[in-house]
Amino acid sequence: MAVAAPAPSSSGWRVLRSAITDPLGALGLSLVLLIVLGALLADFSPYLPSKMAMPARFAPPSFEHLLGADHLGRDLFTRVLHGARIALGVALVATGISLVGGLILGMAAGYGPRWLDSVLLLVFDALRSFPTVMLALALVTLTGPSLYAVVAVVVIATLPGYGRVIRAQTMALKSAEFVLAARALGASAPRILLVDVMPNLIGPLLILVSMDIPVVITIEAGMSFLGLGVRPPTPSWGTILNDGYSFIRESPWPAIAGGLPIVIATLGFTFLGEALRDRFDPRLRKDG
Repeated sequence: MAVAAPAPSSSGWRVLRSAITDPLGALGLSLVLLIVLGALLADFSPYLPSKMAMPARFAPPSFEHLLGADHLGRDLFTRVLHGARIALGVALVATGISLVGGLILGMAAGYGPRWLDSVLLLVFDALRSFPTVMLALALVTLTGPSLYAVVAVVVIATLPGYGRVIRAQTMALKSAEFVLAARALGASAPRILLVDVMPNLIGPLLILVSMDIPVVITIEAGMSFLGLGVRPPTPSWGTILNDGYSFIRESPWPAIAGGLPIVIATLGFTFLGEALRDRFDPRLRKDG
């Protein structure tokens, strides 16, 4: 008789509900929702992100300008909201590409023949050997500063990590009874990977994604800060932070406005990832 594959320990919604009952998970989700809502409601701001108003130059926070104004009189709160769209957009697109690529290559390496595993491991190690900053400089030199260069850098930097984790999980599941039973019944390798292996990778993948999104946001902000990513006057948290650094003696508010959302996003996704990890890994559960 065939051995059925065990169902994943929890559905995504059940795990999420369980995670937000934890104070740390609830705080993380609240911070994440704050960033997401800010990005969605950016167009409702009464100011344009690139509109200059020199009379408001370096204005401190007030009811008119919630986070103050920069050296060109642009409303910092509006620029932060629009910068959230760029940060989250780059994070979701780049992380999605890395996730899909790492999932395909990792399962192929873990379930495929030995020679394929060796070749893919060599590719993973080669990609991970490039320092992120040097890789960014090389790509920008070839293509010029753009969001496409940022996405390419993030994918190259993060895909090997997904591939290695998924490879290890696939190799552990390869010898499981339900996989051996499916193979004995004549199931093809793609069907085994899609039906039996992939559902059991959801937990580790959710944890990796939640932990990597703040890393991606930081990479995007860092490249924009260095002039390798989004170009002015397009609002990005990195360019706002760069302007704040350049005029820190005149006003501290632009630097605070550029750095604060990065801190909030990092804490939010990290806290949420910690809560998800505690729920998916029985060895780490506080209530188990």
